[in-house]
Amino acid sequence: MYLIPRTHRPLIMGRNGAVGVNHPVAMQAGLDILRAGGNAVDAAVAISLAYTVVEPMMSGLGGDGFYNILINGRRVVVNATGSAPAAATADAFAAGMDITGPRSVSVPGCLAGLGAMHAAHGKLAWSQLVQPAIDAARNGYGATHRHAEITETYRAVLSRDPLSARVFVGKGLGDLVIQPELARTLEEIAADGAETFYRGALAKRLAAGMAERGTMITAADLAACQAEITTPISITYRGFEVTQTPPNSTGFTMLQILKIAERFDLAAATDAERIHILVEAKKRAFLDRERYGTDPRFASVPLDHLLSDSHADALAGMIDLRRAADHLPPVAEAAEGDTTYFTVVDADGNCVSGIQSLNSGFGSGVMAGDTGVLLNNRMAYWHLAKGHANQLQPGKRVRHTMNAAMVFKDGKLWASLGTPGADNQVQVNAQVLTAMIDLGADPQTAVESPRWTSSQADQGANWPHDGDGKLTIEADFGDAILSDLAGRGHVINKVAHLAGPCAMQTIRVLESGLRMVGSDPRRDGWAGAY
Repeated sequence: MYLIPRTHRPLIMGRNGAVGVNHPVAMQAGLDILRAGGNAVDAAVAISLAYTVVEPMMSGLGGDGFYNILINGRRVVVNATGSAPAAATADAFAAGMDITGPRSVSVPGCLAGLGAMHAAHGKLAWSQLVQPAIDAARNGYGATHRHAEITETYRAVLSRDPLSARVFVGKGLGDLVIQPELARTLEEIAADGAETFYRGALAKRLAAGMAERGTMITAADLAACQAEITTPISITYRGFEVTQTPPNSTGFTMLQILKIAERFDLAAATDAERIHILVEAKKRAFLDRERYGTDPRFASVPLDHLLSDSHADALAGMIDLRRAADHLPPVAEAAEGDTTYFTVVDADGNCVSGIQSLNSGFGSGVMAGDTGVLLNNRMAYWHLAKGHANQLQPGKRVRHTMNAAMVFKDGKLWASLGTPGADNQVQVNAQVLTAMIDLGADPQTAVESPRWTSSQADQGANWPHDGDGKLTIEADFGDAILSDLAGRGHVINKVAHLAGPCAMQTIRVLESGLRMVGSDPRRDGWAGAY
């Protein structure tokens, strides 16, 4: 067993509400809203908007999101991802996609999703939910070790834009990060609702600011942005129902990994065998991600086939338990992206599993004029090859690595989980969930257990879609396991304790109703419950 017997952090438990969040300020915002009588959707809105302020390198008003929701017994997904601008044709990127800068900005959909889910399911006043974010932007928050590290990593990107540089560059541990322009924008959103961001007074300022910075987005692109309300997709895994966000999310890839892995006895396998099986399952699932991952408004995604038992049988049959597969057809996978995740369960058992992103750290690095809104670089996810499922087209939503999972047992909520981390997301989600289901781990133990991520050549989410062909794995597994994996043909990239990618959050709901929360120490994650 590779599960560690003790964790760095205590397992947080509560009988009423619980949140697993990637920043303590956002955790407090969500918990305060629950205590004030808000439901899981209210808390999710407050957390999301707080993230805009305290995790500007990960997500925000200028980015996108997916929200997998259980509310009053109903299961819905809010797709809050924007489209490519009308001017974003393949010819406009003849030299390749821009990775950062103004031309990397896609239409931001996050706030449209928050507004839609609150209008349909919220209990508290919208303005109340925005207030924690306003306070953090107006009065500032302390830069953490992680905040200081990633700000320095992306100094060059931020320094190209004088507005972004003024707010973020040079902020070290303990420095106050104050964002007065963003505070004013949030006050406007609190007063006028999410609609103002797309079709109101704020939209005019945003469009002007983006035009001034040189993005392709126009007022018409903003006005056309609407959140999509849809339903989750699902499979069964060892008697549990696992639900996921549908395309243009690639949550189906995680479901495929689980279905393939279900063909093997993970509980009885050795540690090295278990890792090998999951890595090889991931490789096969990612072949399908490349073939079929797209915006279903532009092409069909054959989910009935992809999630079928017969397809899982065929893919599982391709796995050699003694040897890692190599030279698979080109697929898609990348280095870690900068996204953020949270999960909330309220006193009535309602749940939100939410994920949102600017794509890379600090997104495009471009701020939309005097709005204080940092813009995404999601255009970097497009492919340009003709006939590719994820080929760039104006008005099309790009294929997203973002996914948000929820798990049910006998029709009742059993767990909610997710993580940032680009293509690493579905891999780590599968590891944590199989640790909980197959190995009986509690959430904190599952989250802190050593992890791995697999990268294949030509499998990068961001342009130019490359990959290093290595199995990046935390040293805590031990030399014997790493040697076994190398003997099976895996190219090992050993990293330090807790130095692997992603930042998991998971809530487990017991039969008694007690909520257990696991939060990842690899970033600034924090759990709360009452």
